[in-house]
Amino acid sequence: MLEKGKWKAKWIVWKFKGEAKEENLIEKKEVEGNLLLNEGINAIWTLVAGGTETAYSNSNARIGVGDSNASADPTQTGLLGVNQYYKGMDEGYPTYGSGQKIVFRSTFGTNEANFAWNEVTVDNGAASGKNLNRKVISLGTKTSDQTWIIQLEIMLS
Repeated sequence: MLEKGKWKAKWIVWKFKGEAKEENLIEKKEVEGNLLLNEGINAIWTLVAGGTETAYSNSNARIGVGDSNASADPTQTGLLGVNQYYKGMDEGYPTYGSGQKIVFRSTFGTNEANFAWNEVTVDNGAASGKNLNRKVISLGTKTSDQTWIIQLEIMLS
């Protein structure tokens, strides 16, 4: 008997001129996939087993963006870019507990992360935070007159 599990990740970026309002939407970009990082996998299993680990909660989880386009490798422990910026969760995120998924979302304002977004990750906090994943993809270059919202949806089935 063959057992299968499926991990599906979808990144969505909404780009706005100025404030994040519907009438200011410039572009919506959706990208599927990412690579789980070993440290993130180990953090998940520690949390599942009730061990001591920092939860990927609203007060800890962050989405990080960087400018490196180096290939993703499971042994990496975060972003590789010279320019990196980590942002905490929007109010009410992450969402979880239904649909076999978790959804992380962060809003990067006009004065945050103004550089080429070539890599993304989710971690569970500053300093010793464990990166769940890493995706290398050119999402564009954010400028100081833009607000970008980025969301990661992870579904298990």
